[in-house]
Amino acid sequence: MTPDRPYKIPLSVLVVIHTPALDVLLINRADTPGTWQSVTGSKDTEDETFEQTAIREVREETGIDTSIGKLTDWNIENVYTIYAHYLHRYAPGVARNREHVFGLCVPAGTPVTLNPREHTAYQWLPWREAADRCFSPSNAEAILMLPEFIQ
Repeated sequence: MTPDRPYKIPLSVLVVIHTPALDVLLINRADTPGTWQSVTGSKDTEDETFEQTAIREVREETGIDTSIGKLTDWNIENVYTIYAHYLHRYAPGVARNREHVFGLCVPAGTPVTLNPREHTAYQWLPWREAADRCFSPSNAEAILMLPEFIQ
């Protein structure tokens, strides 16, 4: 929460970053060690597009510039109940979030520079192993759909 935006906006993105060989980047959350996930994040403003949010969050969390790869809007949205330990970040009465899903194909060996306030480690895993490692069911499901979105 910041003074100019006291609460998080319950509109977010999930970005599955992968290589052409379907190795998937997972990052470990700093606030809950052992919690592996793809890039996620909320809109900063109501008028920020989901694509703009995806580009910003990928850069902030991994240091990856999306222009080195191919960002694809999967046209999938997940609506889920916000975990209780995160509810304080949202306005009173907000309990659900709408998450828009993207894929980002990057070259194998793409360097990753984590934001240490958000994530402590990363790993590239084959897509099925990555899905098994995710804590979030919607994240795991998105990774399992990855082969459908490869062109």
